[in-house]
Amino acid sequence: MPALPEIFVSTPIAHRGLHGPGKPENSLAAAQAAIDAGYAIEMDIQPAADGTPMVFHDYDLKRLTGDQGMIRAFDPEALANMRLLNADATVPTLAQMLELVAGRAPLLIEIKDQDGRLGPNIGDLQDRVAAELKDYEGPVAVMSFNPHAVEAFHHIAPTIPVGLTTCAFPVEDWPLLGDDQRTDLAAINAFDRSGASFISHDKDDLLNPRVDAIKAMGHPILCWTILSPEEETAARKIADNITFEHYDAVR
Repeated sequence: MPALPEIFVSTPIAHRGLHGPGKPENSLAAAQAAIDAGYAIEMDIQPAADGTPMVFHDYDLKRLTGDQGMIRAFDPEALANMRLLNADATVPTLAQMLELVAGRAPLLIEIKDQDGRLGPNIGDLQDRVAAELKDYEGPVAVMSFNPHAVEAFHHIAPTIPVGLTTCAFPVEDWPLLGDDQRTDLAAINAFDRSGASFISHDKDDLLNPRVDAIKAMGHPILCWTILSPEEETAARKIADNITFEHYDAVR
């Protein structure tokens, strides 16, 4: 399994880009702002109706565009005509994002779960992401909460580092998961079989003994989502790097 490049440890990672007024999360403008500030970029991937990987966090459009419906119900052309709220920006495709970044910043790409239960019914989104990244030149890593998606991506694109997005999986946040599954995911038991070489873990669960064990094996620990310098100081006692938003992280 390929190791996570050092630049992902040494460069703070802007959560969904360096977003703010006029630069919505996961927009091209937020990515450019992160590049200009010298940060890495974390982004989320959802599929359009034809399977095209889109850079978008939510499953539905309401919060970010004001439109009704699920993002996977619209084709890329329709999404290109939807303005992100309070900005002159639309939902970008992964291809557009890769063209903009062009290796100028490390990219940490999270493939959103398509199964609904973090199970094996993952569809082909990871295949489509791998195809987009085939000829990309620049530091890039891929992760997901769904270990099945991570394992599948790793088999398709074995030279690209992959990791697990992880947390304590509390029932209030993950009501569709069974108790045994939540326990298994919280213990990060899929780390080895998924091909992962790092985790990106919830800042509020960094004392999880499994986090310490993975770090002791020499694997990087990233964490999410840091919201202040004070949280950054606390997280860096355990985590090797942070994903942050709403302040200027220490470079």
